[in-house]
Amino acid sequence: MDAATPGAAESGAQRDAGGLPRRRWGKSELSIPVIPFGTQGFGNNFGPVADDQAVALIHRAIELGVNHFDCARCYGDSLRKLALGLKGVPRQRVIVSGRLCLHGHRSNLQRPLEPTAGDAVRDVEDQLELLGIDYFDAVLIHDPADMGPVLARGGALEGLVALKERGRVKNVGFGMRPHDFHRQALATGAVDVMLTFSDFNLLRQSAVAPGGIVEAAARRDVGVLNGFSIVRGILTGADVDEAARRGGWKDEGDIARAKRMRQWALDRGVSLLAVALQFCLREGRIHGNPLGNQNTQDLEQNVAAVSTPLPAGVLDEFTAAGL
Repeated sequence: MDAATPGAAESGAQRDAGGLPRRRWGKSELSIPVIPFGTQGFGNNFGPVADDQAVALIHRAIELGVNHFDCARCYGDSLRKLALGLKGVPRQRVIVSGRLCLHGHRSNLQRPLEPTAGDAVRDVEDQLELLGIDYFDAVLIHDPADMGPVLARGGALEGLVALKERGRVKNVGFGMRPHDFHRQALATGAVDVMLTFSDFNLLRQSAVAPGGIVEAAARRDVGVLNGFSIVRGILTGADVDEAARRGGWKDEGDIARAKRMRQWALDRGVSLLAVALQFCLREGRIHGNPLGNQNTQDLEQNVAAVSTPLPAGVLDEFTAAGL
């Protein structure tokens, strides 16, 4: 079946009142939009976003059904801005997943986090206070350098499980790239959700290979987020060199392929953004593809790209082109 036909592109999705597809995020039982809002987009990492712009963007996202905000302390000043945008919004209207950043970035605690239960609890409690909310719908341990200390007795995973028992975190998971790290995490049986990145998009698909980590997650009903579905903007149809510069993407092979894909889409009068996102949507074992929106134009383009089916045959034609 062509992945662009209605139903196939959604693969298990439902649509909200505005037409945006949603999916059940594994055993969390949360219904999330297929393009959760990655708050790095307004954290000043890719250009300045004023407070009032960020607040308007958050409110517009909620209106459009993009009510899952995937945030992290290591995403610039995005937590502070998200707090401003969520002020006065009923907590049940939004889904907020957070991160425990273990990859060396300094946090608002003024020191790098250690992969211990104590640091995990302190950091999550501090983030909740900063955001002005009582609980996270999920917290993902973000980019650990070594899984040993994280999984050991007294490690960060133990801290998150304790927070889950107290109701401060509803679901526990990991956000990272190494597939062997994901396998170790899944083997604990404590993982509800996960995020993999850069390994399922138009450029590479190793995450969904037979016997791969997406299959392993699906066997355990673990909810899966797929980061870098548009590879830091180079698969949006924008000028690839400019997108690579803004997104800090330096892989010359990826950039060259993205240019060929952009030209293919221009020649056929189709949106490369829609091709990139709907290619990801046809994988039903992946539930959300977080996107960082810097302004309402980005947000509305992304919503349109996943809400309007491509003409029949386009994705098959793209695949056959072997770009």
